[in-house]
Amino acid sequence: MTMTKDEIFIKLRDVLAETFQLDPAKISLQSHLFTDLDLDSIDAVELAIQLQDITGRRVKAEEFKGVRTVSDVVESVHTMLQEA
Repeated sequence: MTMTKDEIFIKLRDVLAETFQLDPAKISLQSHLFTDLDLDSIDAVELAIQLQDITGRRVKAEEFKGVRTVSDVVESVHTMLQEA
């Protein structure tokens, strides 16, 4: 399944808003997952599970280690979809 980065962002914004009760209007590519969106390590695990549903692939911890912003997540998902 091929998705553009814009499509990934829209899907990710919906997932973040639904899963963590966030205002979609406050979620941008520059949003920092931990400081801006108040996610914690348990939330990060939940997000990884949600990303598995989007990508159909297991999210490896090392792929997610450097992720800090929504844009980082979009890039990671985009890479995973390219490799699929």
